[in-house]
Amino acid sequence: MTERTTPDDALMRALYAEHAGPLLAFVLRLVAGDRHRAEDVVQETLLRAWRNADQLRRSGGSVRPWLVTVARRIVIDGHRQRRARPHEVDASPLHAMPAADDIDRALRQMTISDALNDLTDAHRAALVETYFKGRTVSEAAEVLGVPAGTVRSRVFYALRSLKLSLEERGVTA
Repeated sequence: MTERTTPDDALMRALYAEHAGPLLAFVLRLVAGDRHRAEDVVQETLLRAWRNADQLRRSGGSVRPWLVTVARRIVIDGHRQRRARPHEVDASPLHAMPAADDIDRALRQMTISDALNDLTDAHRAALVETYFKGRTVSEAAEVLGVPAGTVRSRVFYALRSLKLSLEERGVTA
């Protein structure tokens, strides 16, 4: 199997052999020594030369001025494009930062709510009045219509039951 060479392929090989080295040196100065960027510019320049092979053949003279002009314009366009876009930052540190969200709080509230449902009505009422509504034992006793000692007792046993209920759900202190 022989490899067939088209006239465009022959032109590209000749352009690369004759102009790629000097063009790379020229572009390296334009891009402040960034070799990867310079190689990309040279590659794009030669690609454009291949796309315009018919025009280059008809020009008759040296194609180096055309290549240099195209390379310079590619560098300028790239510079303008980078200035027009906001500076990109690496997002990887953002993945390590904790995000403020309400999911943990919502899950905690759901778990506590389920555990509160396991309590008796009297124990739950004593906890709601003292812990959730912030009332003193005397105020809770007045609202519930029971003696203050009964509120203290109900709160004590309610907390003990709530702790066991939460432990059953996998919540530990």
